[in-house]
Amino acid sequence: MKDIIIIMKFTIKDMIKRKSFVISTIIILLLIILGFNIPNIIKSISGEESKEKILIVDSKNIFEGSLELLQESDIDYDIEISNIDYEEIKNKIQNKEIESALIIDEEENNIKLKYIIESISLTSEVPQDLIESINKLYTNHQISKLGLSSEQLSSITPNFELSLEGIEEEANGNVFVMMIMSLILFYAIYFCAYQVSSSITIEKTSKIIETLVTSTKPSTIVLGKTIGIGVVGLLQMILIIGTALVSANIFLEKELIEQVLDISSITPYLGFITIIYFILGYFAYAFIYALTGSTISKPEDIQSANSPVAILAIVGFYLSYFTMMNPNSNLNMIASFLPISSPFCMPFRVMMGLASTNDVFISIGILVITIAIIAKISIKIYSSAILNYGTKISLKDIVSICKNK
Repeated sequence: MKDIIIIMKFTIKDMIKRKSFVISTIIILLLIILGFNIPNIIKSISGEESKEKILIVDSKNIFEGSLELLQESDIDYDIEISNIDYEEIKNKIQNKEIESALIIDEEENNIKLKYIIESISLTSEVPQDLIESINKLYTNHQISKLGLSSEQLSSITPNFELSLEGIEEEANGNVFVMMIMSLILFYAIYFCAYQVSSSITIEKTSKIIETLVTSTKPSTIVLGKTIGIGVVGLLQMILIIGTALVSANIFLEKELIEQVLDISSITPYLGFITIIYFILGYFAYAFIYALTGSTISKPEDIQSANSPVAILAIVGFYLSYFTMMNPNSNLNMIASFLPISSPFCMPFRVMMGLASTNDVFISIGILVITIAIIAKISIKIYSSAILNYGTKISLKDIVSICKNK
């Protein structure tokens, strides 16, 4: 255990000192801060967002002065009420004093609306929300002239409240939040695990491994390096998530956050399950990368050697990602048990209330057994290939090493 801690400390110090790690972390944090500042940057460049200024003309006083109520409503327009003629309206539009005008007229008991703009194009359209507000205002005005009480008016013009509800009550949760968490988990697991392969190969090339082998066992080296890189990756993810949360609270409006993100289904139990699957998912992929790193002797071969693992990880990620669109499907259940996809899928089945405690235990059990098998193979390959400075170890050599006791 003491040797594992020594290797772990050495790996952590080595990772933190790397310029690539420091620069990439700083760039990610700056991009996060910049991303949350985009609404403020756009607002500062374009100036304070102004409402479209619309002139409404009621020359025949059809609304009997009630149009002023539109100026107090919450419609997204700057309303101006006037009784000017058509020529004056044209001059105001041409001089950019107003953007458009709405002329209200009455002919043979029909209300006619004429919407005037500077130039008609393919994108020109009548503001339907304003028309609906005027229609509702006219209806209320005419009803009020009948002398009805407020209770009678309420019964004639009720307020309808619309809500969306699924018949499968257990399928709750915010899909957008789940997708963000899925991306974070994939980044954390995949890119942290990738560093294990890179670290092992670089140390083999620099001959540092010879010093390590003379003082400790190969299994200790693999475990120490895997844990050390995992700790650094976890700290990096905590820093990234913390920066994102702080930036969101500082730079975004609270109403916007509440509209986009629904975190009501995020519980301490879900947080605990997510951490467990992050750790197990990381170890599963890290030991696979430890195996690929052991089979090569040159850093330039890292990418080609890791390509099959990368494809496996991407398949696992997308398998869980796309099944979120149909969380009650059999494929989603399968994805939550497969070792390549369960770290990305099961936490969100828990979030949606679709996974029982037994499902979680079975999924974790499968993942632990898979990790144990991969770790045993990785350590065996690493022990045999640790001082190999020649050609890349082939698949046939790996099978032969695994068969030997």
